[in-house]
Amino acid sequence: MSDRVQEILSHYRGENPGVLNNLARLLNHGTLAGTGKLVILPVDQGVEHGPARSFAPNPPAYDPDYHFELAIQAGCNAYAAPLGFLEAGAAKYAGRLPLILKLNNSTSLYADKDPLSVQTGSVDDALRLGCAAIGYTIYPGSKHSKLMYEQLRGLIADARRHGLAAVVWSYPRGSQLSSEGETGIDVVAYAAHIAAQLGAHIIKVKLPSSYLGQKAARKVYEQEKIVVETLTDRVKHVVQSAFAGKRIVIFSGGGKTGDDQLFEQVRAIRDGGGFGSIIGRNSFQRPETDAVKLLREIMAIYQS
Repeated sequence: MSDRVQEILSHYRGENPGVLNNLARLLNHGTLAGTGKLVILPVDQGVEHGPARSFAPNPPAYDPDYHFELAIQAGCNAYAAPLGFLEAGAAKYAGRLPLILKLNNSTSLYADKDPLSVQTGSVDDALRLGCAAIGYTIYPGSKHSKLMYEQLRGLIADARRHGLAAVVWSYPRGSQLSSEGETGIDVVAYAAHIAAQLGAHIIKVKLPSSYLGQKAARKVYEQEKIVVETLTDRVKHVVQSAFAGKRIVIFSGGGKTGDDQLFEQVRAIRDGGGFGSIIGRNSFQRPETDAVKLLREIMAIYQS
């Protein structure tokens, strides 16, 4: 157990040994084991966006085995997916990497400015599949957010009783938020704080822009001279908003982008004190050899 991992676990002293053990599993697996950094492969896009939009750029990715193999070969800390994909390979790849069961999902067949994801898995499913953690998406800003918060609290309480960690995707979205506001620095920092307050052990947010989406918050940011000019500054502020860095905050890789831009984002996450990345489409939408190379280059940046 490295000093860094012990330090991170010390911030979760209120948790039971099962949760701490599973957080340690995530932090001590793969290429980045012991560094306190995480690179997780998430593959929920088939449900969220449809199979063709997700996997047609790289047809082998239609096969659930592809993603298990990719996460293992690249040395990811964990692999996160909905129930169907995990069920398809959990037995074949048992013991080879930590799994995170994504418990809720939405689809693009019905668009709603105030989204509410449906629960598609359970804590019992996560236990049956040998997962280290559950995953859940909340949409701060949605008119359904209060219901999501209540559901999440119940699921986290159930997961804790069984020693499972909780990873929360906290994505601001709703009819009262502009598209620009969804990734504004004040809104993303707020979303990270909400997830931490609801009991998330690991928080996933999108990389924030310098835009300030809340009128009341804008006054405070200007008055207190909160520095949000560079992406590194903004990452630092989001991490600060999650209990002064005492909760693990990782950042989404977003839609497919150029490798150079992606690497610059990773450097900003590293330099801003972020705990890592969760990289989906930017990895699995390319041949396995290329995807492994990309993920290893990202991990090398976090190790440097």
